[in-house]
Amino acid sequence: MRGPYGFDMNESCQTCKIRKDGFFCQLEGAALKMFDAAKASSIYPEGAVLFIEKQEARGVFVLCEGQVKLSISSSEGKTLILRIAKPGEVLGLTAVVGGTPYEVTAETLRPCLVAFIRRDDFARFVGQHPEVYQNIVKQMALSHNGVCEQLRNVGLAASAPARLAKLLLDWSNGAEPTKGPSHITMPLTHEEIGEFIGSSRETVTRTFSNFKSRHLIALKGSTVTIPSRAALETVAGI
Repeated sequence: MRGPYGFDMNESCQTCKIRKDGFFCQLEGAALKMFDAAKASSIYPEGAVLFIEKQEARGVFVLCEGQVKLSISSSEGKTLILRIAKPGEVLGLTAVVGGTPYEVTAETLRPCLVAFIRRDDFARFVGQHPEVYQNIVKQMALSHNGVCEQLRNVGLAASAPARLAKLLLDWSNGAEPTKGPSHITMPLTHEEIGEFIGSSRETVTRTFSNFKSRHLIALKGSTVTIPSRAALETVAGI
């Protein structure tokens, strides 16, 4: 059955046509059946908040389709985007496993299809299927490494142009491979990119204009073309 935004509202993970290389997506047999019975799938519009930092952890969210930005904020209202979650990832896992509040805020960047499993049901699920612990540790390690890499980029990169160049190169790594220039669709606004690289919106806009004038990129709407990765890598200091 098709739901809003064209999502396939498949009730069962066992017959899902969009299974990813994610945590729950690789479950089999009794474990998958139990997860199926415990989960509740919902569709969220762009800009919906799944949970906020310091909120008591209610459960975990499995991102089936779409993109979700994970961020932290200061008491002064400054925001730093840590990373963008992709389909197959489990959000809120560290908080639920550790019995702590959510450590980040999760907000949809586009319409998303999300499966939710309550904290108590998740604990029961893991207790009955201890074989999933290995996947839990792997997911938490990948999330930790991603945050460390983001903090390294923001804290250690010499300049805003270097940080922006690195971000564009990272995004292009996930684009469809081609023999020529790389084409990417920016998932964030200039203000959000500023939150990602620790700069202001004005600095991001100015840097994009500079990159364009130096023919490091071409811009058409939200599409960025990178003619030469080597040239942009020089700016990024790679």
